[in-house]
Amino acid sequence: MAKKKSKQANSNTIALNKKARHNYTLTDKFEAGMSLQGWEIKSIRSGKVNISDCYVMMKDGEAFLVGSEILPLNAASSHVVCDPTRSRRLLLNRRELDRLSGSVERDGYSLIATAMYWKKCWVKLEFYLGKGKKTHDKRADIKEREWKVDQGRLMKKSTQ
Repeated sequence: MAKKKSKQANSNTIALNKKARHNYTLTDKFEAGMSLQGWEIKSIRSGKVNISDCYVMMKDGEAFLVGSEILPLNAASSHVVCDPTRSRRLLLNRRELDRLSGSVERDGYSLIATAMYWKKCWVKLEFYLGKGKKTHDKRADIKEREWKVDQGRLMKKSTQ
């Protein structure tokens, strides 16, 4: 009798930016590949990534991830000069690059990285077009979230 292989609940997520939804109003979602070096891939596999304070910057018609931190491994990167905070080039189509640059320059949007994850054997970055929230916008979101919780409680009581 053949044994069944137990599937682990492997998450493909490498790193998340949880504060992005709190600080920005996110609109359009984009996915991009990243141009990485070998020591960076090894560090990413071991989970030494931080994207909490990073953003995407448009420069010379190309997109770059700025502010992300990939800490080098001591054993894997002893022969290479490692810069953990270097800007990394994002791989996008020309049409997407043109749309992003137009939104950033004309409409005043920011490009906020929200997640880094594995897609097959490639590292992908999920980022959004977004505008920064003011404090009164944040308060309104908190009120709305609390009202939905109260509404759920009221609906639960009415059905019992």
